[in-house]
Amino acid sequence: MYEPSQLRTFLAVAQTLSFTQAARRLGLRQSTVSQHVRRLEEATGRPLFVRDTHGVELTEDGEAMLGFARTILEAHERASAFFTGTRLRGRLRFGASEDFVTTRLPEILEAFRREHPEVDLELTVELSGTLQSRLEAGRLDLILAKRRGGTVSEGEELVWQDVLVWIGAPRLRLDPDRPVPLIVYPPPGITRARALEALQAQGRAWRIACTSSSLSANVAAARAGLGVMAHTRGLVPPGLVELPARTGLPELGAVDFVLRKGRRRGPTQDAADALASAILAGGDRLHRPR
Repeated sequence: MYEPSQLRTFLAVAQTLSFTQAARRLGLRQSTVSQHVRRLEEATGRPLFVRDTHGVELTEDGEAMLGFARTILEAHERASAFFTGTRLRGRLRFGASEDFVTTRLPEILEAFRREHPEVDLELTVELSGTLQSRLEAGRLDLILAKRRGGTVSEGEELVWQDVLVWIGAPRLRLDPDRPVPLIVYPPPGITRARALEALQAQGRAWRIACTSSSLSANVAAARAGLGVMAHTRGLVPPGLVELPARTGLPELGAVDFVLRKGRRRGPTQDAADALASAILAGGDRLHRPR
């Protein structure tokens, strides 16, 4: 009843909330993406997206279809691997940004390990800038990292787009006459650089209240009320809230989460392709709390 190609297109649109970005990810024309979604909606008899001049949003039936689509595609991949006799092997060095520590990425990795037990998966959790450097140096084979919002570069696959916001403890109050207390990652943290640039452009004084390369440590400092931190809106940790506009803090702009593959070929490339596909298929789970 439901074509795998249409389900893959549906997932791409659901995760990027953009027909244009979904077409770019899948290597299809935008008209083809629209056609796949229309045919899937005809098959279900329900609208899956609400589309207007402001953007694309999932309907309640679209939200329900997310789980069904993933299940169907996973079963399809298992059946294909079984009957073709394809078994992935080798060592795969995967790097993930600190942002995903509190998401459901472990569930995706667990399913991958279960499906491909002969792949030796090595996980590195680091700042996005550090992951990019290690990938370029040939020390990682695949990364899931954050980058400034904008045009996705060649060799990157967009997982989803979001915006950076200021977050802090619910009872935190900022004194407009004193420097903004910042909780930041060390360089080359992307959120650190963006926060400092935005405050400097606004002419707002600031001071570093806490620096750590650990998301858990920074979140603990924020929960204790030590200061504010720039963070992805879709990944706000429990116990922290987005600060209201009345604080007067500057806007921080968009951010993209992308997959990038290394230069190794053979079994490593095959394993990287398989894990990338699994992450793209489950990308909507990466900005939902565990």
